[in-house]
Amino acid sequence: MAQSSRLYFIDAVRAFAILMMLQGHFIDTLLAPVYKDKSDIAFTIWSYFRGITAPTFFTISGLVFTYLLLRAYAKGDDKPRIKKGLFRGVLLLAIGYSLRVNIFHWLSGYFNSYFLVIDVLQCIGLSLIFLVVLHIILKKYSYLFSVILFTIGCICFVTEPLYRNINLNHIPNVIANYMTTSNGSVFTILPWFGYSAFGAFISTVFFRHVHRERFKLITIFTFFIVGIFLMLYSSWFLIGLYNITNIELFKMSANYNYLFSRLGNVLILFGVFYMVEQFLKHSIIARIGEKTLSIYVIHFILLYGSFTGYGLKRYLKQSLEPETAILGALLFMIVVCFISFHYAKTNHFVYNLIRKMVDKFKN
Repeated sequence: MAQSSRLYFIDAVRAFAILMMLQGHFIDTLLAPVYKDKSDIAFTIWSYFRGITAPTFFTISGLVFTYLLLRAYAKGDDKPRIKKGLFRGVLLLAIGYSLRVNIFHWLSGYFNSYFLVIDVLQCIGLSLIFLVVLHIILKKYSYLFSVILFTIGCICFVTEPLYRNINLNHIPNVIANYMTTSNGSVFTILPWFGYSAFGAFISTVFFRHVHRERFKLITIFTFFIVGIFLMLYSSWFLIGLYNITNIELFKMSANYNYLFSRLGNVLILFGVFYMVEQFLKHSIIARIGEKTLSIYVIHFILLYGSFTGYGLKRYLKQSLEPETAILGALLFMIVVCFISFHYAKTNHFVYNLIRKMVDKFKN
């Protein structure tokens, strides 16, 4: 079977995404509204690149997780990996909810539904659980697994107009928040699971062919070609499908086509980092990519005041000048990464620490 090659470019992609997230959240939260001018080319460029962050996270999470599952299954023992995957999925759900808890409010008897809103961690956690289930069902049918993952990704994206403004007032918020943003959720499982499904599909291609000669060269060209096509011509392609089939959904999807175009951005990003992978092995960039969970948690606490309500947002919300915001964002990235490097060695450190706590509780 395929070599158990580590895909070093993945850590670099994750590092890029997490650093973009840090500066993006900092500037978006603290920059004064008067400077958020969409007619300003600098702000427009910044906004565009900031929009790549979430699609990258979801795609890379699906790629990494499924690739590890496939490797474990090829070695004849994927049960530990399945168990670990389910644990991580549930853990991400728990951390996602906990980051919006205000302990002082709860101790004073004040509760609200804010902590039930869904963010990126819950969606990635639930996506991992879905991928585990699909793996369990289809692991004996490798090519069918690939086809179904690709199909799920396409369906999630194309059907987005059907649930874009869905209203689920008749369903409890704890469930409805995974499908609608009307209650304050930042992300919803649809369409975002589509990116994880596409990432998982890419992992099946890597796992099946990464050991072959010239695979890297061909894959880099494919990333760029498909990425450019999705960015520039996916709407045209959807309109073509509408003209052929007369299915209105294709036209609706084409007229607000941010999902496929963002996937194109992600693929180009993959191509760039895969191309320079040899320079990234064991670099500080790769090390940052190993700490995305701890960095995410630390930045949430410092910026938004998780658990206590006291964060930078409380004191500096929408008050900074552009120069101050840029310098502050750079300092914020350095501080968060410094804390992560010294107090949380890797994502595995966080997972293992919580697992030990769970084991002690069981005992």
